[in-house]
Amino acid sequence: VLLSIICSPPQNYPLYIRSIPTENELKFHYTVHTSLDVVDEKISAMGKALVDQRELYLGLLYPTEDYKVYGYVTNSKVKFVMVVDSSNTALRDNEIRSMFRKLHNSYTDIMCNPFYNPGDRIHSRAFDNMVNSMMMQVC
Repeated sequence: VLLSIICSPPQNYPLYIRSIPTENELKFHYTVHTSLDVVDEKISAMGKALVDQRELYLGLLYPTEDYKVYGYVTNSKVKFVMVVDSSNTALRDNEIRSMFRKLHNSYTDIMCNPFYNPGDRIHSRAFDNMVNSMMMQVC
Protein backbone atom coordinates (compact mmCIF):
# COMPACT_ATOMS: atom_id res chain seq x y z
CA VAL A 1 0.00 0.00 0.00
CA LEU A 2 1.30 3.43 -0.90
CA LEU A 3 -0.12 6.87 -0.34
CA SER A 4 1.23 9.91 -2.12
CA ILE A 5 0.22 13.55 -2.05
CA ILE A 6 1.43 15.48 -5.08
CA CYS A 7 1.76 19.24 -5.34
CA SER A 8 -0.37 21.15 -7.79
CA PRO A 9 0.87 21.70 -11.36
CA PRO A 10 3.25 22.64 -12.90
CA GLN A 11 5.71 21.29 -10.30
CA ASN A 12 4.02 17.93 -9.58
CA TYR A 13 6.55 17.01 -6.89
CA PRO A 14 5.56 14.83 -3.93
CA LEU A 15 4.63 16.56 -0.69
CA TYR A 16 4.15 13.31 1.20
CA ILE A 17 4.87 9.67 0.39
CA ARG A 18 4.26 6.73 2.69
CA SER A 19 4.45 3.05 1.78
CA ILE A 20 3.99 -0.20 3.65
CA PRO A 21 6.13 -2.31 3.15
CA THR A 22 9.08 -0.13 2.21
CA GLU A 23 11.00 -2.60 0.03
CA ASN A 24 9.03 -1.75 -3.15
CA GLU A 25 9.09 1.99 -2.59
CA LEU A 26 10.95 2.80 -5.82
CA LYS A 27 8.43 0.81 -7.86
CA PHE A 28 5.63 2.70 -6.11
CA HIS A 29 7.26 6.04 -6.97
CA TYR A 30 7.27 5.05 -10.65
CA THR A 31 3.63 3.96 -10.46
CA VAL A 32 2.60 7.24 -8.84
CA HIS A 33 4.38 9.37 -11.42
CA THR A 34 2.90 7.43 -14.33
CA SER A 35 -0.55 7.82 -12.79
CA LEU A 36 -0.27 11.63 -12.88
CA ASP A 37 -0.81 11.53 -16.65
CA VAL A 38 -4.01 9.54 -16.13
CA VAL A 39 -5.17 12.06 -13.51
CA ASP A 40 -4.59 14.95 -15.92
CA GLU A 41 -6.44 13.10 -18.69
CA LYS A 42 -9.45 12.44 -16.44
CA ILE A 43 -9.55 16.06 -15.28
CA SER A 44 -9.40 17.45 -18.82
CA ALA A 45 -12.00 14.94 -20.05
CA MET A 46 -14.50 16.05 -17.42
CA GLY A 47 -13.94 19.69 -18.32
CA LYS A 48 -16.05 22.52 -16.94
CA ALA A 49 -18.26 20.29 -14.80
CA LEU A 50 -15.44 20.09 -12.26
CA VAL A 51 -15.43 23.81 -11.55
CA ASP A 52 -18.54 23.55 -9.38
CA GLN A 53 -17.35 20.58 -7.33
CA ARG A 54 -15.43 21.02 -4.10
CA GLU A 55 -13.72 17.64 -4.26
CA LEU A 56 -12.99 15.27 -7.04
CA TYR A 57 -12.76 11.55 -6.49
CA LEU A 58 -11.39 10.07 -9.69
CA GLY A 59 -11.87 6.44 -8.70
CA LEU A 60 -9.74 3.69 -10.17
CA LEU A 61 -7.13 5.27 -12.42
CA TYR A 62 -5.78 2.01 -13.76
CA PRO A 63 -5.26 -1.56 -12.60
CA THR A 64 -2.10 -3.60 -13.06
CA GLU A 65 -1.48 -7.26 -12.31
CA ASP A 66 -0.27 -6.49 -8.81
CA TYR A 67 -1.85 -3.15 -7.88
CA LYS A 68 -4.85 -0.87 -8.26
CA VAL A 69 -4.19 2.86 -8.47
CA TYR A 70 -6.83 5.30 -7.20
CA GLY A 71 -6.86 9.08 -7.53
CA TYR A 72 -8.37 12.14 -5.92
CA VAL A 73 -7.90 15.85 -6.70
CA THR A 74 -8.74 18.78 -4.46
CA ASN A 75 -10.23 22.04 -5.69
CA SER A 76 -6.73 23.56 -5.48
CA LYS A 77 -5.45 20.83 -7.84
CA VAL A 78 -3.47 18.92 -5.20
CA LYS A 79 -3.48 15.26 -6.19
CA PHE A 80 -3.77 12.29 -3.86
CA VAL A 81 -2.76 8.91 -5.27
CA MET A 82 -3.25 5.61 -3.49
CA VAL A 83 -1.77 2.32 -4.68
CA VAL A 84 -3.43 -0.77 -3.21
CA ASP A 85 -2.61 -4.45 -3.64
CA SER A 86 -5.00 -5.89 -6.23
CA SER A 87 -5.47 -9.05 -4.17
CA ASN A 88 -7.30 -6.97 -1.54
CA THR A 89 -10.89 -7.60 -2.64
CA ALA A 90 -12.42 -6.49 0.66
CA LEU A 91 -11.80 -2.83 -0.19
CA ARG A 92 -14.81 -1.23 -1.85
CA ASP A 93 -15.04 1.98 -3.83
CA ASN A 94 -16.97 3.85 -1.13
CA GLU A 95 -14.32 2.90 1.45
CA ILE A 96 -11.58 4.29 -0.80
CA ARG A 97 -13.64 7.46 -1.27
CA SER A 98 -14.04 7.91 2.51
CA MET A 99 -10.30 7.32 3.00
CA PHE A 100 -9.55 10.09 0.50
CA ARG A 101 -12.01 12.42 2.28
CA LYS A 102 -10.30 11.68 5.58
CA LEU A 103 -6.92 12.42 3.99
CA HIS A 104 -8.25 15.61 2.47
CA ASN A 105 -9.55 16.79 5.86
CA SER A 106 -6.20 16.05 7.51
CA TYR A 107 -4.37 17.79 4.68
CA THR A 108 -6.62 20.82 5.18
CA ASP A 109 -5.71 20.84 8.87
CA ILE A 110 -2.03 20.98 7.91
CA MET A 111 -2.68 23.84 5.50
CA CYS A 112 -4.39 25.78 8.30
CA ASN A 113 -1.25 25.58 10.43
CA PRO A 114 0.36 29.05 10.35
CA PHE A 115 3.82 27.49 10.62
CA TYR A 116 3.42 25.38 7.49
CA ASN A 117 4.66 26.88 4.21
CA PRO A 118 2.51 25.67 1.31
CA GLY A 119 4.58 23.61 -1.08
CA ASP A 120 6.91 22.23 1.62
CA ARG A 121 7.05 18.53 2.39
CA ILE A 122 4.55 17.47 5.04
CA HIS A 123 6.14 16.70 8.41
CA SER A 124 3.38 16.22 10.94
CA ARG A 125 3.10 13.58 13.65
CA ALA A 126 -0.68 13.82 13.71
CA PHE A 127 -0.87 13.35 9.93
CA ASP A 128 1.59 10.42 10.10
CA ASN A 129 -0.48 8.74 12.81
CA MET A 130 -3.68 9.16 10.81
CA VAL A 131 -2.05 7.75 7.65
CA ASN A 132 -0.54 4.83 9.58
CA SER A 133 -3.87 3.89 11.13
CA MET A 134 -5.60 4.13 7.77
CA MET A 135 -2.94 2.02 6.04
CA MET A 136 -3.13 -0.64 8.74
CA GLN A 137 -6.86 -0.99 8.00
CA VAL A 138 -6.07 -1.57 4.33
CA CYS A 139 -3.26 -4.08 4.86
